[in-house]
Amino acid sequence: MEITTAQTGVQTSLSDLGTPLVDVTFVVVDLETTGGRPEAEGITEIGAVKVRGGEILKEFATLVDPGHEIPVQIQRLTGITTSMVYDAPRIAGVLPAFLEFLGSDSVLVAHNAGFDVGFLKAACAGHAIDWPALDVVDTVKLARALVPRDEVRNHRLGTLAAHFGAHTTPNHRALADARATVDVLHALLARAGSLGVTSREDLLVFGAKVPAARRRRATMADGLPEAPGVYVFKDEQGVPLYVGTSGNIKRRVKSYFTASEKRRGMGLMVDLAHTVTPIPCATALEAHVREIRLIAEFRPRFNRRSARPEKAAWLKVTDERFPRLSVVRSRHDDEALYVGPFRSKTAAGAARDAIHDVRRIRQCTQPISSKGAPPCVLAEIDRCDAPCLGELTPEAYAPIVTALRQELESGTSTLVSDLEGRLARLATDERFEEARATRDALVEMLRGTDRHQRRAPLVENPHFVAARPRAGGGWEFAVVRYGRLAGSAHANRGEDPRPVIESLALFAEAVSPTDETLPEETDVVLRWLERPGTRVVDSDLPWVSPVGGAGGALSRLDPLVERARELAWEDERAS
Repeated sequence: MEITTAQTGVQTSLSDLGTPLVDVTFVVVDLETTGGRPEAEGITEIGAVKVRGGEILKEFATLVDPGHEIPVQIQRLTGITTSMVYDAPRIAGVLPAFLEFLGSDSVLVAHNAGFDVGFLKAACAGHAIDWPALDVVDTVKLARALVPRDEVRNHRLGTLAAHFGAHTTPNHRALADARATVDVLHALLARAGSLGVTSREDLLVFGAKVPAARRRRATMADGLPEAPGVYVFKDEQGVPLYVGTSGNIKRRVKSYFTASEKRRGMGLMVDLAHTVTPIPCATALEAHVREIRLIAEFRPRFNRRSARPEKAAWLKVTDERFPRLSVVRSRHDDEALYVGPFRSKTAAGAARDAIHDVRRIRQCTQPISSKGAPPCVLAEIDRCDAPCLGELTPEAYAPIVTALRQELESGTSTLVSDLEGRLARLATDERFEEARATRDALVEMLRGTDRHQRRAPLVENPHFVAARPRAGGGWEFAVVRYGRLAGSAHANRGEDPRPVIESLALFAEAVSPTDETLPEETDVVLRWLERPGTRVVDSDLPWVSPVGGAGGALSRLDPLVERARELAWEDERAS
């Protein structure tokens, strides 16, 4: 057994993505065997080269006695005869040293890796030795994906070694073939790097599944900024196909042209794409908000979770002589109270029905006249004070509405207590279907109310400035006006943040209380503000939450509802 150390030139550095390839330790392996199917005693020679960053660190070489005659045709092919391995160690004595040479975090590389790994696994299994869970790269598969047949006649090791000008000519001896495979690997990695394969993670999923034509289109990422922001794939007519966000635009766009992109439909999107438009952003928050706005504006066909503001709904306490609860699609600049937004019109309707079960606010929609009208069913069963009869004055009706507005805006404990009491009565009466419906409606009411109560200090605030520490030092800042992100910026480590804040506040977008802001945008900003470490820099109004608000009851009751029915906007996408 022989272990030597050698060096060659350094491989070209590749850009950082995941674990950079220059930091990955590859162990390139080649075996000579007695032929046939993998078996415990079929290996006659092992050759391996450990390489990292283009530098050969160590080599491993040994003959192995298979314990039986080597077939004549194999002797002619490899030149390894039975007499040559007579004094060589058996595989059981070689495996411990070889597995130690492999290490636990290296990537095993072989030409036609299934053959070599198959014999090694069979040898380990035959001697009760655990085979390590190593990542494996097959240079045959890489070559088929990267080297077209019009460039080489086949993808055999000898052909590729000659094509790439390998320093060692393969000769069916293990160490020589492993050395040749190292040169072939480096040549293939250089080609793969131009197609966006820059990390260990990319390499492990890179294969023939991605058409070569798609990989060649990775040049669309050339010239894109390596900065946080939004990217927009567009077709030949300039119509947006897909909008995404990333902490590194160039790196992320490159990944779409490799097998690391596995989302359904993305392959077709990339094939249709003609250009990529980058929008660099000062902060990840700004990138996320811009993504939401662009998706809502263009409705790209490949953004499956496109923002659809028309799906949102509010529960409105109307502004009329005898106010009532109404489900509406939008808010207006009036004196009415708008609670929400709810995730859908159905959710807002369920919340309204839950409130109707325990509060005597009127439910009829016809105008109320002083002459009165015939009583409705709710009046007859004493579920409503019946202002429609003309016997109730607005002043006498007002306390019902005032109390309900206070509950929805600042404290829902009494409302929740009354609804839970109704739940208990339904359960006692074994009216389980009604109880389940009431329970779900209660949670929908709490979700919408909690969202309203959390958003109100932000949506009603003309000017709010907050800061969060950045990873690695420095600060990022956001100016929020009436729930809309009006601007963002960052200060680097050691930089005085005060001029940055002053400039940001001066040049931030002007926003009025009547400007329409996407509910999802406000939710994203709110989540950013509620993360630990955020500091209030400046605010026109106090940043407060109501004592006894819906949040406490929601956290207690929400697990009663299936997770699949949670609000879609509660899941924040990763960048």
